[in-house]
Amino acid sequence: MSIKLGMISLGCAKNLVDGEHMLAQLADAGVTIVDDVAEADVAVVNTCGFIESAKQEAINTILETAQLKQTGSLKALIVTGCLVQRYPKEIVEELPEIDAVLGTGSYTNIVDAVRAVMQAPGTVYQNFGQINEAEMEGGRILLTPGYSAYLKIAEGCDNHCAYCVIPSLRGKFRSRAMEDVLKEAQALADAGVRELIIVAQDITRYGMDLYHEHKLSELLHELCKMDFTWVRLHYLYPDEITDDMIETIAQEPKIVKYLDIPIQHVNNRILRAMHRRGDAQFLRELFHKLRREIPGLVLRTSLIVGLPGETDEEFEELCDFLREMQIERAGVFCYSPEEGSEAAEMPDQIDEELKNERRMIIEELQSDVLDQFAARMQGQLLDVLCEGWDGETGLYYGRSYADSQDIDARVLFDSTFSVEEGDFVPVRITGAQGADLTGSTERAQ
Repeated sequence: MSIKLGMISLGCAKNLVDGEHMLAQLADAGVTIVDDVAEADVAVVNTCGFIESAKQEAINTILETAQLKQTGSLKALIVTGCLVQRYPKEIVEELPEIDAVLGTGSYTNIVDAVRAVMQAPGTVYQNFGQINEAEMEGGRILLTPGYSAYLKIAEGCDNHCAYCVIPSLRGKFRSRAMEDVLKEAQALADAGVRELIIVAQDITRYGMDLYHEHKLSELLHELCKMDFTWVRLHYLYPDEITDDMIETIAQEPKIVKYLDIPIQHVNNRILRAMHRRGDAQFLRELFHKLRREIPGLVLRTSLIVGLPGETDEEFEELCDFLREMQIERAGVFCYSPEEGSEAAEMPDQIDEELKNERRMIIEELQSDVLDQFAARMQGQLLDVLCEGWDGETGLYYGRSYADSQDIDARVLFDSTFSVEEGDFVPVRITGAQGADLTGSTERAQ
């Protein structure tokens, strides 16, 4: 097909991988992939539909992209992803600018969708396959920089948290076969990827459905034999972290000592209401154990404030826990009452002003933790993955092991020698600018 296509992928890394699979299928069919949708004949907006803010971002992006039909060369707009899966009827009825929709079980139909919108304009192509049978294999065209890539090892989720609709959008938890994961990982290593970021809704459960036992440690050992510099882990649910996993993370030098463990809250009543396993004492003991057995560990978590009925005392318990644990990285979210979730029907919904006030309190608390972390880093020599040159500061920028792609802070540094994007360089930390660390390169001995 002599068609130019551009893609905008929103939301999480797992959704990004789906977009990369679609691009590879399109390229195999002869479609020319362009970076700028303004230059495309067909645009794909791969949406998130998890919470209200993500839904609004997706709708705004769809409308902005649709304007290119008047101002650019765009002839058709295809919308895919979680927003489509969540609102299959409404999205077609309320957004007539859309020419085709694909649910999360139908990514492999992207070539058919492009053919349909080009051959039969005016008719909306729709395809919604079984979400529990969505294809997870196939080639990819990376949307990340060539030195860093995500590796999705499972799809779906079985946790059924009260505030979340992901199981209805992505289906049940399904591990990929280990041989398929390793084959894809080897292809990424051969292509020059230096940082491999392992993703799934819950990587700790990898293998439980296919092999009836935890297989994450075995998988990680095999991945660490490949030519990666860093192997980074997202997300580990606390209740399934085994001693074997901890030992593997501690002993494998390629696994960065950075763990993203979403806890959401620590108050026992709130955790039960969320349908989260474990309790405050379990989380406290787990984090102490991780700190003890993995020297230099940096922790990241996600938190929800303002679940219906959350009292001042329950919120303060969360704050006390954060002061005690000194978790270096935290994403704090106001509870969003999502249609179809159990929590949306709970009594005692909390007003937005109070939720935002609680979010700001935790963000201020975490700012103090970041300051203390920056102070501890002073004088340390860190390996930094260079991501480019910042013309505004006149410095290179990149990430240390303590910072994951797109969500954490940066390291700003100057250098006495030339540094290329994708290089790992030793940087002596000498200061901080807000959440970012600053320093200078030192030549490796």
